[in-house]
Amino acid sequence: MCGIAGMLSSGRGVEDELRGMIACVRHRGPDDGGVWFDSECGAGIAHARLSIIDLSPAGRQPMTSVSGRYVLVFNGEIYNHLRLRAELARSGRLPAYRGQSDTETLLAGFEVWGIESTVQRALGMFAFAVWDRDTRTLTLGRDRLGEKPLYYGWQGDTFLFGSELSALRSHPAFIPEIDRDTVALLMRYSYIPAPWSIYRGVWKLTPGTLLSVRRDARGGMPVAYWQARQIVEAGNADPFQGTPSDAVDELERLLSDAVCGQMMSDVPLGAFLSGGVDSSTIVALMQKHSATPVKTFTIGFKETQYDEASHARAVAAHLGTDHTELYVTPADAMNVIPRLPTLYSEPFADSSQIPTFLLSELTRRHVTVSLSGDGGDELFAGYNRYVLGQRLWGTLSRLPRTLRRAVARGIMRIPSASWNRVVRPLLQFLPASLARTNIGDKLFKGAGVLDAGSAGDLYLKLVSQWTNPTELVMGAVEPQTVLTDLSQHPGTSDFVSSMMALDLMTYLPDDILVKVDRAAMGVSLETRVPFLDHRLVEFAWSLPLSYRLRDGVGKWPLRQVLYRHVPRSLIERPKMGFGVPIGPWLRGPLRHWAEDLLAEPRLRQEGFFDAALVRQKWEEHLSGQRDWQYQLWNVLAFQAWYAETR
Repeated sequence: MCGIAGMLSSGRGVEDELRGMIACVRHRGPDDGGVWFDSECGAGIAHARLSIIDLSPAGRQPMTSVSGRYVLVFNGEIYNHLRLRAELARSGRLPAYRGQSDTETLLAGFEVWGIESTVQRALGMFAFAVWDRDTRTLTLGRDRLGEKPLYYGWQGDTFLFGSELSALRSHPAFIPEIDRDTVALLMRYSYIPAPWSIYRGVWKLTPGTLLSVRRDARGGMPVAYWQARQIVEAGNADPFQGTPSDAVDELERLLSDAVCGQMMSDVPLGAFLSGGVDSSTIVALMQKHSATPVKTFTIGFKETQYDEASHARAVAAHLGTDHTELYVTPADAMNVIPRLPTLYSEPFADSSQIPTFLLSELTRRHVTVSLSGDGGDELFAGYNRYVLGQRLWGTLSRLPRTLRRAVARGIMRIPSASWNRVVRPLLQFLPASLARTNIGDKLFKGAGVLDAGSAGDLYLKLVSQWTNPTELVMGAVEPQTVLTDLSQHPGTSDFVSSMMALDLMTYLPDDILVKVDRAAMGVSLETRVPFLDHRLVEFAWSLPLSYRLRDGVGKWPLRQVLYRHVPRSLIERPKMGFGVPIGPWLRGPLRHWAEDLLAEPRLRQEGFFDAALVRQKWEEHLSGQRDWQYQLWNVLAFQAWYAETR
């Protein structure tokens, strides 16, 4: 795992500018680094190396191909690179390799097969930039599912790219103009979806694409070599024909192959373990194929509603892993918050970034590479909102929309606190967990989705924090995204499949994978995601929904694989999120920090948000009338980032 950066420029001083850019992402690759530039062409690329495969100087980048035509910087891993070497050998065009790195294999493939054909053969996660000295063309590439990040954009007559925005921001040509339209996207989703970034004129390369750039031609657009939408539609058109038992066998075969391939490492390796279905399955298969105990890691919390450590400990004991756990305090978690703007490079508001960083920090003390269970929910219908959304739309779609709107207006005419007073006498008859619920807040949230006009509209409401972000962000026009543009929706036969497909295309690459990449790379830890082996993704989407979701419970085939290795009794329990109690913290230990960022004079002076609207939400949250933690955290994430970077 590494950091990359570079430019095409007509100016001088390229070497110093490159060194400044790559210094900003040195945390992604602290072991080695280098720059390459061609002053005549104005092309330069730079690399910060985290040594994982071939620790010798033969793996150093930037790396030049044997013929001298291509110069490459590469971030990621190609898990089948030895098979690609064997294929090159069979072709009779095997170059004289200097080392054992997958970077060298890629360069050999570029020379024999070309860039796109090589990328299509590759299994792995990656972001790369390769300079073709013959055609004077820079090509950027990103892996199929978006595990590795890559930003790019023209700043005047200079083209810049890098693993993180901080690299671009350090260049003298960079103009840090905040894009208010993407601030609106952040307020809705808690993240900024690709291809947008927080800065006007700077983009994220979308997953599964290549972009070719020349200094004398600025009109290039990313070209897809793999598309999640096409995979979803192909799976629906040509579904798996075997029995459910056949599906379980094939899933274990594919997942075992992915896990074994991703255990390739010349440095210590381990895995995150929460004790849930996804991470437990990954660890079980790792242990099956390991001659020694696999190193596993989890963090725990004293607050039982957030703690999974005991479940992870039980799974680890059954599998015989070398398990490490750390119980963290609220102070430990809150100490991470000041680091978030720098860690994430652009504003990012999924608060589970905090425990993810703490877990990564613990893991990095022992290993350099960690496998994770991310992706299982999107592939095998694991999120609770899939079943909730399906049931909710089944009910709402049978009722006239005018009636639903009237009910919603009736609920919202009565203040949330008044609803609480009305229902308080009834709470004594409810279970303790429900008796503590803010009923008025729940009613208001429910009223917010009652007027959904379609299944897609309902899902957008379920995943939105601020439902009208342009009312909040001054001067913003919210761009269309995959979620709001029906023409980009994949063709699916049911509501749950549609939700899963949209998450695969948006929430997974733009939230989950961003969260893990930045948290882990902030401590120089490489993370790998076996569920996102594209062969496994393609297989999962060929399975009928009835194979993945049974009796309202998701991940049926994945559970069957896991139960071959771990007793069902250790796994079956309600799904937990990986979070921290942001809502109560904002009323308690984080109150002064948040008050400073949300101060009305400050909001008015900076001019990004409607100060009155923010203050209304803040005061209602402090009083306990409403729970606005997610909406406020989005605003706070931007405010903290803006304070750090302006």
